[in-house]
Amino acid sequence: MAHPLHSSPAARPDPDSGSRRAAELLAEAVTEERAGRVAEAAEQYRLVGDLAAAEGDRRTESEACRRLSVILHHRNERERARALCSRSQDLARSAGDTVLAAEALNVLAGFDFESGAMDSARARYHQALELAGELPRLRGRVEQNLGILANVQGDHAGAVSHYRRSLDAFERSGDDRGRAIVYHNLGMVSADRTRWHDAERYYALSRALARQLGDQHLEGLCLLNRAEVLVARQRYEEGRAGAEQALEIFNRLGARLDKADAYKVLGVVYRETGRPVLAESRLRSAIEQAVATGSVLSEAESSRELARLLQALGRNQEALQLLGAAHRLFGRLDARVDLVDVAGKVAQLEETYTAVVREWGQSIESSDSYTFGHCERVAGYGVAVARALGLDATGQTTVRMGAYLHDLGKVRVPHEILNKPGPLTPEEFEVIKQHPVWGLELLATVHFPWDIKPIIHWHHEKYDGTGYPERLKGEEIPLGAQIICIVDVYDALTTSRSYRGALPREEAVRRMEASRHWWQPDVYRAFHEAVLTP
Repeated sequence: MAHPLHSSPAARPDPDSGSRRAAELLAEAVTEERAGRVAEAAEQYRLVGDLAAAEGDRRTESEACRRLSVILHHRNERERARALCSRSQDLARSAGDTVLAAEALNVLAGFDFESGAMDSARARYHQALELAGELPRLRGRVEQNLGILANVQGDHAGAVSHYRRSLDAFERSGDDRGRAIVYHNLGMVSADRTRWHDAERYYALSRALARQLGDQHLEGLCLLNRAEVLVARQRYEEGRAGAEQALEIFNRLGARLDKADAYKVLGVVYRETGRPVLAESRLRSAIEQAVATGSVLSEAESSRELARLLQALGRNQEALQLLGAAHRLFGRLDARVDLVDVAGKVAQLEETYTAVVREWGQSIESSDSYTFGHCERVAGYGVAVARALGLDATGQTTVRMGAYLHDLGKVRVPHEILNKPGPLTPEEFEVIKQHPVWGLELLATVHFPWDIKPIIHWHHEKYDGTGYPERLKGEEIPLGAQIICIVDVYDALTTSRSYRGALPREEAVRRMEASRHWWQPDVYRAFHEAVLTP
């Protein structure tokens, strides 16, 4: 969810500084903007700026420039917005108005914040605080924005401190809207800290003020964020009701991005309460709304939740397609205002990826009591060898994921061949040799963040060129495939199969030593060190 940023206060007409008419028009423009007539307000801010400039009223011109810059920023006219707000700051300083200069700095800091320039944003917010002096309403807005910045960067304790100072300032100035937004953001940071009771209490306080002020959008955000807390606490029916109420508000307001988040929560509720058809419908609606509004974060998170549903339904291929799309989307995200701990979100996504891949691998071998657990053991051995070879975390994850799915193609091998108790005929072995190719075909439409397809394709290739399916030789074989090949052979030798019993460890090691020409020397040494050495 996005935090509501605090930028501009009420207009400050100053009839003693320049044109009284410009100040009156400024107040009218603010009224237009608050009524939702943004295009009309923008045009009037331009007129006010021109009139104030002609009259030498730098204060009114400064405020008109700042307010117009915020509208332009929301229209994605970022460079014009920044230039106009910088002019606002210059005009305020030349007029000797430190408060207006602080207001402009607060807005410029917000622009930095949303572009990911966090250090610059923090510096500007602190400059704004210095200029604000003891004006509680302005201090409240700046402290709140510093709290949002801290929360985005994962500093929850710092966020709470800023929010409490902001709340105190708004209480002293009697700013109920400011208090409402602070309570909402305190709810968000409490939820991030899994302090569910506190989160619910803050959302209730914020919603009560929002209703009193007639702020339907903030009321909807409170309902939706509280619904997410209720879902986290497994109070699904209450969560569903809250999300439905929020959706009704957002639909009435035309807030499509917030509708996407409401659909996501409803989809999760239906998934967790065993209603998969409704869950899929709501989650696909969430993705559609997110795409329509250009919200990469919302699209990525909804895709992840839908993937978890498809995994539970056994639709692993579709689940992995969605997870791949979500991973690419997270890779496009910048540190903007709507992002909290992107690294944490990517870690959650990769945990889901691992679960889907592991369970799919286990489902392949579940019908065969002889090979059940094979993929998990191969993954464990493989990661140990990868670590001994000095592969980094990404390389080790690649090996693990490749291990889980290395035998995926065996789903196309006839049961009577796969579980034959005696030796295979040459024709039957030719069928078995196709399983790496079939595995690759099954994953043709799936994108992985890790390069696991070469492992699946070539894990039966041998260093001396005697492997299959393409008889690759030497350095032609990717390292990950070499690793899985050697640990796959070891696990096959040391566990019972339909055609023979498990070999003693010493006999397995002797046979592998006799065949060490199948693997490149450093892979064999790493295997010996990581798996065979006590």
